Amino acid sequence: MHMNMAPNFWQRIGVQNWFLKKEADCVAMATLSPDTVHKYIIEKFQESITELSFAGRVIFYHEYIICFSPPDYNKFMDNNKGIFGFIIQEAVKSFYTILQEHKQQGKKITPSSSKWVFRFVSHPDYGPGDKSFIGKLLPGNSAPKQKDDSLRVTFIPRQTGIAQTFDIADELLKDFTFYSDGYYEIPYWQGLVAEESGTPIASKYFARFEIILPDKQYAGKKLEYFMKQEQITVSGSEENSTQESILKIPSEWVSTPHLLIRFDKTADKFLLSSFGEKTIINEIEIKNSDPATPKWTELPLNSRIVLNGIVTINIFKV
Repeated sequence: MHMNMAPNFWQRIGVQNWFLKKEADCVAMATLSPDTVHKYIIEKFQESITELSFAGRVIFYHEYIICFSPPDYNKFMDNNKGIFGFIIQEAVKSFYTILQEHKQQGKKITPSSSKWVFRFVSHPDYGPGDKSFIGKLLPGNSAPKQKDDSLRVTFIPRQTGIAQTFDIADELLKDFTFYSDGYYEIPYWQGLVAEESGTPIASKYFARFEIILPDKQYAGKKLEYFMKQEQITVSGSEENSTQESILKIPSEWVSTPHLLIRFDKTADKFLLSSFGEKTIINEIEIKNSDPATPKWTELPLNSRIVLNGIVTINIFKV
């Protein structure tokens, strides 16, 4: 019986001819190392300056998505846990050194954001030694993209070792696996000097939330929220407060308020109390309580929370 095989990532973007080459034609690639990753990030930062700068203004990417094969990513996390934090520390120091050189030449340094964002991800169609890069000017920009917008991906296949650049539609990012442990965020320092630290970069957040909404304007997208306080309230579209401790979800399917989430430092775990019509954590429905006397349920990391059967919230470590 003939089975229709789903096209892989490279076939969908139309570059399978140069990617899928005979093994006999392959060029041996050096083992992916911390030094390789560090140099790759610096190289992409310099390329972004060349690509984006004009009229004496120095413009550069603030968000860096670096993609590896799943085995390469897992090797880093299993054998060198925390190494990404050290790599980023050194990369940002190099960024500022490069920017200082441009400033000394009389050029105007033009940051487009108040932070640097690094995401280390994987892709199931990547092989050992493969790596690619996606850069963004404005990390966290939630403005709706134009229909024809696409992202530039620079990919270095193990077969040739030669960089290839092409456009991919934004929805193809769903093919990439994003990890909470692979997310790093650092403030941008106007003085172009990185803060000295002898330890990996520590997150200033308690958790990261991904929200998936059924509304048309959010189709295929995820909203992101970082928990800065030990306790937050999750509310719906009728919420009027603009406090940072309020996670307002722009949907009529979320009650106002719907959840209370807090981090218990003593127990080192998250707790949740539900006030909305219906709340399910990892397929188990949670009993409602009164906001004045909340009843707490443990909320494990990487949990899937479903509100009123339609809005999904995923909680991750940062």
